[in-house]
Amino acid sequence: MNRIITTEKAIKISKKLKRMGKRVVLAGGVFDILHIGHIKFLEAAKKRGDVLFVLLENDENVKKYKGENRPINSQANRALLLSALKPIDYVVLLKEMKGNSDYDNLVINLKPDVIATTKKSPQEIHNKRQAKLINAEVASVINRILDKSTTKLADIIAKENKL
Repeated sequence: MNRIITTEKAIKISKKLKRMGKRVVLAGGVFDILHIGHIKFLEAAKKRGDVLFVLLENDENVKKYKGENRPINSQANRALLLSALKPIDYVVLLKEMKGNSDYDNLVINLKPDVIATTKKSPQEIHNKRQAKLINAEVASVINRILDKSTTKLADIIAKENKL
């Protein structure tokens, strides 16, 4: 079974799982340099249902939102790492998403039972809007671990390389 899939394949699989009575959980992000915050988030998200889909941002969107030097790892490499993690059932490769409507349409078609987020996530407002569209639950599964982030790790690595 290939765990790295397209959005089209994810929609088909999600529909099948829901017909089988499975509880589908959706999480998303960049996951550029995996750290303990990512692992705790994914483990907690998985506990909210039977099947965990992780939406993985494409390289163009990461560069647009995180800066010119990001992503550090390509979407293909990030997907391979995520697919090796036990809590994740499917890694969904996102194409370029041009705005909220693209994300909303994807969520509407996937129809998860739960959208997992971290507490006080900047995306929480969007997650709540999407959940309302499909009558899903938004689950803030962990607090943000403020001292652990890919941006902070990338800054530390950059400083070390400059020495």
